[in-house]
Amino acid sequence: MGDYVLFQMYGPFRQSLIDEHLFYIEQAQKRLLSQFTDIEKEADSAAEEWLNQHKHYFDPDRDDPGSFYETANNAGIEFYRLLSDMRNQTYLNVVAGMFHEWDKKLRSWLVGEVHHWHLGEKAAFKIWAANFSEIFDLLECFSWPVRTTEYFGKLNACRLVVNVYKHGEGNAFADLKRDHPEYLSSFAEELSWYRMVNHTHLLVNDTQLQSFSDAIVAFWQGVPENTFESKIYELPSWLCNALSKDHEVTRRKK
Repeated sequence: MGDYVLFQMYGPFRQSLIDEHLFYIEQAQKRLLSQFTDIEKEADSAAEEWLNQHKHYFDPDRDDPGSFYETANNAGIEFYRLLSDMRNQTYLNVVAGMFHEWDKKLRSWLVGEVHHWHLGEKAAFKIWAANFSEIFDLLECFSWPVRTTEYFGKLNACRLVVNVYKHGEGNAFADLKRDHPEYLSSFAEELSWYRMVNHTHLLVNDTQLQSFSDAIVAFWQGVPENTFESKIYELPSWLCNALSKDHEVTRRKK
């Protein structure tokens, strides 16, 4: 009997996935993230602008110059805080968009490959509905030990960051706080503050964003080109059950 290819990552398609991801990152950095390169200077300008806008209210015979300049400085500090929050939100949005696009393309590829050798919608539905761990159970049945790779750890951390950004407190935050406190504000590492840390302290910097991006590229590069039927030792039970239900539907139609 022949040994059939059940999952194939065609070379040009693999490269297109990588190129699309790199384009996303490049344009996000150029069009979005580059706007936050010098927010300290912008905060100083905001303080100066406050002075210019309010100088006609200053009465030297009645007002304290020190208090006037302190108010301007506070305006600059508040501008910095708001812009810093916007910067953090923008970085997290870029990470979320990057992760969700990778996740959708992965599931879409899996569904497309299954459709080459299996007719039925229940299997496709289960692939779209499966959680992160279940999807990697499927990938590991390719005789691909993907969970042992460094990039899997980064992808999992990225998943937690995105879940915390989307949902706030919950299991993902508990896992992130325990396993990856580097994605929380710097004072999260101080024991005296550790219990007070919450989802609002989520933070991603340039280096961490790049590491997430590199992990996605490495993942696509690592997908086996051809996964033969003989290399698949055991499909996950959730997919086997869906395949069986599809077969049952087909039998009933005959």
